[in-house]
Amino acid sequence: MMSNLFSIFDPSTNIFNLSLNWLSTFIGIMFLPLSYWFIPNRHYVLWNFIINKLHNEFKTLLGINSFNGSTFIFISLFSFILFNNFLGLFPYIFTSTSHLTISLSISLTLWLSFMIYGWINNTQHMFIHLIPQGTPSILMPFMVLIETISNIIRPGTLAVRLTANMIAGHLLLTLLSSSSNNLNNYLLILLIFIQILLLTLESAVAIIQSYVISILSTLYSSEIN
Repeated sequence: MMSNLFSIFDPSTNIFNLSLNWLSTFIGIMFLPLSYWFIPNRHYVLWNFIINKLHNEFKTLLGINSFNGSTFIFISLFSFILFNNFLGLFPYIFTSTSHLTISLSISLTLWLSFMIYGWINNTQHMFIHLIPQGTPSILMPFMVLIETISNIIRPGTLAVRLTANMIAGHLLLTLLSSSSNNLNNYLLILLIFIQILLLTLESAVAIIQSYVISILSTLYSSEIN
């Protein structure tokens, strides 16, 4: 019995008192068709096409001063979040990206690595970012304070954006499904149709959120060079 509505997102799956919730972050590879490993094939060509498009876009955002292969960090981030978002749409699979434990760990680690590298290697460049060009002298202390706060809250906004979007769709699906017990056949058919539409929307959100997180991480990385 649920103690509250959000308890559906609590980690609770276990076998012999061994928690199996976070294993969902590693079983995405099991959902790949076996033919994916035979080259060439349609699955490989499609995924390779997506990766190449992301690589070109990330390379453009990072600029000419980026290290070779740095785009693969963000491609891996996109792939990891995409797999976990989609896995959460399957029944009885724990949605790891709906918890700040996962999303904040990813965003905070990336942000800290960017900040440490930037302040050690490009200290003057990092100070320049604190004051936008053309700022009047009297407003400079306030702009430094505002830019510092906006920089500090970046990992939190990334994590909360992903978590909130994953929770919102799942919560709406749960609320609608819990109201199906007392409906007649016509309303039940309508409810099923609405659930299918919401599931389609959730699939789109799973793709969009993984893309947004990877793009924003790339933009934050590009500011330190």
